[in-house]
This record gives sequence, C-alpha cells and structure tokens, in this order.
Amino acid sequence: MKQPISDIAFTPAVKAIQKRMGSRRQDERMEDRGGWTDTITQDLSDFIAERDSFYLATATADGQPYIQHRGGPKGFLKVLDDHTLAFADFVGNRQYITAGNLAENNKAFIFLMDYANQQRIKVWGTAEVVENDPKLLDELNDANYKGKPERIIRFYVKAWDVNCPQHITPRVDEETEGIIQNLKLRVAELEAENIDLKSNYHSQAQRHSTNS
Repeated sequence: MKQPISDIAFTPAVKAIQKRMGSRRQDERMEDRGGWTDTITQDLSDFIAERDSFYLATATADGQPYIQHRGGPKGFLKVLDDHTLAFADFVGNRQYITAGNLAENNKAFIFLMDYANQQRIKVWGTAEVVENDPKLLDELNDANYKGKPERIIRFYVKAWDVNCPQHITPRVDEETEGIIQNLKLRVAELEAENIDLKSNYHSQAQRHSTNS
C-alpha cells in the first residue's frame, strides 16, 4: 500500500499523539480522499506570486533547526515547474547558516503567510544551493530590486498543505495601507466640510432670527 504524502509530516510519533488526542480519524479521512499533493497547482502558484516574503527552515545534520526570513520584490519566489520552486538569495548578514545546513542536510521547509487575508501554506521538500547558473539567476533576479543576488536556492516540493486560518493576526500590506490612508484623508475632508456646513447653517439661522 502506497504511503500517504502527508506521512512526511505525520510520522509514527505524530500519529500516536493524534490518536491519543482524538484527531487521528479526521486525518485518516483526509488521506482517504486523496490527501496532500506534491504538485504545484495553479492556486498555489498564484498564492506564491503574491508573496514578498516567506520563512525558510533548514536543519543541521544532527537536527538543530534554523528558520530564516526571506524577502524581496513581490513574486521573487518563482515556480520553475510542477514540483520546483527557486529564488535568488540576496546578500544579507553573511552568516551562511542556511547554505551550510543545506550542504549537510537537504531537507527544507517553506512557510508562506498572507497576513491580510489570514491564510498560510506549508511546503515540505528538499533544497539545494546553486552558485554557477547565471542564466537561471538572471531569470530569477529583479533588476529593479535593490538587493544583490549572491546565489540561487532551488526547492523541490515533496508535499504542501493549506493551514487553518485560526489565530493569524490580520496585518495590511503596503498597497492596502495606502488605500486605508487615502480613505482616512477623504473622511477627514468630509468631516471638515460637514463642520463648515453646520457653521454656515447656524450663522444663517442666527441672522434670520436677528432680522425677524
């Protein structure tokens, strides 16, 4: 019997806890319906294209975990094919922890967040550092972005899942913040106009009362 793709996360230890806590059956039903996939769908591709940051997790050979934020212009994480993602890795603090971890343990994890819409997607896979592919680097790099690309990280998708939206604190992006600021300015203008109209109304009413 073929193992479910979700077994990449639902290890025997995880399943044991799921059984003890009474949630294992719901995950079994999910697996029976086909479960997770390792294929990048159009929905996932569209979600990725809108992200300007994500979190990348790696680990040392002995399992010491490390999570690093990766940011860039919107869509800098790109879909190369149905099972592969890649991004230009920009020069940062030059600690090279992610690169070092991948040199001895290629397992990796990507966590994608959309705070404004309270959505998150988890992606399991393996990754590699690519340093001598100028053609791909040119394809991945945005010449208008201030960051200097130093290497490529290519990520091979093994499984992905949409996480529940609970407990995500909504945050607005720069575009939404601009819309909100414009609305605030418009509200302020309308409030000022309203004050002027009330003032003019009371002045006219007072003059009318005096003339009477």
